[in-house]
Amino acid sequence: MLGAGATLALIAANGPAATGFAERAWHEYTINQESYKIRYGHWDVVDVPSRFRINAIHAALLHTGKVLLIAGSGNDEKNFRAGTFQSVLWDPARNTFREIDTPKDMFCSGHAQLPDGRLLVAGGTARYEKLTGDVKRAGGAMLVKNENPDAPRTFPAGTVFVGSTGKRYRTLLPVLVPRAKKNVVEQTDRAPKKVTVTAAQARVYVEAVTDGERGITQTADQYRVQGLRGRDAQDLYGLAAKLGLDKKDFQGLKDAYEFDPVAERYVKVDPMSEARWYPTLVTLKDGRVLAVSGLDDMGEIIPGKNEIYDPRTHKWSPGPNRYFPTYPALFLTAGGRLFYSGSNAGYGPAHAGRTPGLWNVDTNAFVPVPGLEEQDMTETSASVLLPPAQDRKVMIMGGGGVGESHESTGRTAIADLRAPAPHYVPGPDLPQGTRYLNAVLTPDDRVFTSGGSSDYRGKRGSDILRAQFYDPRTRAFETAAAPAVGRDYHAEALLLPDGRIAVFGSNPLFADKDDTRMGVFEKRIEVYTPPYLYRAHRPAPPTGPLRAAHGATLVLPGTDAGEVATARLMRPSAVTHATDVEQRSVALPLTNRGGAVAVTIPQDPSLVPGGWYMLFLTDRAGTPSRAAWVYVR
Repeated sequence: MLGAGATLALIAANGPAATGFAERAWHEYTINQESYKIRYGHWDVVDVPSRFRINAIHAALLHTGKVLLIAGSGNDEKNFRAGTFQSVLWDPARNTFREIDTPKDMFCSGHAQLPDGRLLVAGGTARYEKLTGDVKRAGGAMLVKNENPDAPRTFPAGTVFVGSTGKRYRTLLPVLVPRAKKNVVEQTDRAPKKVTVTAAQARVYVEAVTDGERGITQTADQYRVQGLRGRDAQDLYGLAAKLGLDKKDFQGLKDAYEFDPVAERYVKVDPMSEARWYPTLVTLKDGRVLAVSGLDDMGEIIPGKNEIYDPRTHKWSPGPNRYFPTYPALFLTAGGRLFYSGSNAGYGPAHAGRTPGLWNVDTNAFVPVPGLEEQDMTETSASVLLPPAQDRKVMIMGGGGVGESHESTGRTAIADLRAPAPHYVPGPDLPQGTRYLNAVLTPDDRVFTSGGSSDYRGKRGSDILRAQFYDPRTRAFETAAAPAVGRDYHAEALLLPDGRIAVFGSNPLFADKDDTRMGVFEKRIEVYTPPYLYRAHRPAPPTGPLRAAHGATLVLPGTDAGEVATARLMRPSAVTHATDVEQRSVALPLTNRGGAVAVTIPQDPSLVPGGWYMLFLTDRAGTPSRAAWVYVR
């Protein structure tokens, strides 16, 4: 029998086609050798039954060990028009799948882990964008006024407003207009009683009843509500400026849901005050969640109207007013302040909201953090809170120019937030300029990065089949096994409880290097097994689930204190658009309790927000145990 090398040599002698086959065969042979896996790790494509293959836009790890994949309409307008919204629950331990009833289009929503283990999902898509030329009916924002101080008024979707020229526009969504505000100044000896009424207003998107240019209105106008008579017709009316056929951006939703990982269903909660598409949801130190940025119900970027969700009351309240581009990367840090790394994902002007800084949510003070090179290249970049979280260092990696820019950068930079005057310093460059990079913390205090593309949404065949580990201790990248599947826009990656890393999605514009064939959404799931899982021995895992208060010490029966070098408390991911502000890895002090490992939970809730965490133990070689789930209250 011929050896592998001799066989490949014979194949190579038969021409270019055979040579290509030989090279692929040799590659497959190489990457499946144990020596290769021990050094670089290994990728496997998951066998997903066809009915569960969805356009995964969002991915979140739940404390049940299952992964919630959310597509909503999946960036497919046909699904949107048909009301076909999808979510799938994947159990990576058993490789089983379950379709979840999805009540709204959660495509491009925001999400955050709640203290009780539920997942908050807020916002999504109310309308798909229409490019200039594709817009068939004129439309835009209308203010609906109410001068009646005695009653609010709700107008259903389809309500028609008629302008002074007879042009008619209908609402696409229902709108509630509050009652007008009445101000009464009582009579005095010098002045009679005076009553003033200030009209209330609400904004709604309207669209011309007729197609084409006949529906355009170039000037501001007042609109009567068709069907109203008498006093109602005087008190209730619309105001709008130009209503044209220009480009219409995506519109956001106000809806919010909690996903219950035990009942495995969405539970509706109070809606936000602002509709949001592309928002970031970030957990605060007290367990509340701040919703930031997004496109509103007019398709306009929200100019700073942030709001806070309280999981105890399931209600929203106003938050600090500060502007950010969409999907800003915000990390909870010391004292409850948020650090904005500069990373964002796609909407907003190039000159506004791009400066990194520390934000005090209580006072709304914002202190810029200088030193970031290529600050105009932070869109579609990745950011992580480097492990361990106690070091309070944030790293930004890659990115590209604003909008549909072809530009990308391999720049990385690190901000030490413990410094008296925090600033960015350069880190090691990525192997090449990369947008949409996936970055995942691992239990051995490294950062695994993979995929991305060098051009906007993988244009010109620019997907990057490359992966590497960043080690904060050496400040260097180390090569890992290359993935087989390209990943760019709408791709996600997260750490699983067994120490592997799962990667989902990708939404390239084109399927070839000449950009002549439309791209197809990548539905395959690929799982990376790191080199540390090919070692002969793993520490015994803690027994879970466990519960502990801040500052408490946990004894872990069944563990061997003699073989454990570190313990890491790792918050599960909730990731989309290269943005994962949930993941963090917290170092836990170790002690020996009768031969078993004991760990102490830090007291600081800005370091360890309440909720569920994976607890990994690693040996002196950096090999992690399987995780036990720990509930920190």
